[in-house]
Amino acid sequence: MPQIVVLPHEVLCPDGAVLEVAAGVSVCDALLENDIEIEHACEKSCACTTCHVIVREGFQSLNEAEDKEEDLLDMAWGLEAQSRLSCQAIVASENLVVEIPKYTINHARENH
Repeated sequence: MPQIVVLPHEVLCPDGAVLEVAAGVSVCDALLENDIEIEHACEKSCACTTCHVIVREGFQSLNEAEDKEEDLLDMAWGLEAQSRLSCQAIVASENLVVEIPKYTINHARENH
């Protein structure tokens, strides 16, 4: 079973975390199922950038980003070459190291 190492995030995961997850789930769902309340304003429909993450290790093991995701990522705060929308990034068999950016372009955080 692959692991997702979540780097510390001041608000969402201050101490960081190591999650055991099943292959085939999205990074977003894995985080939410483990009480890491990453924003997902569009309810995981690939219509915003609030669930943006940076995949520090294991990026190549993820499914390929579709054009819609790539277009949205252009608007994400702190975009890097290894950025993904966590709602679209599907865990494969490799371990991942994920960083949740400090900010999003969302003006008001929803209480999911």
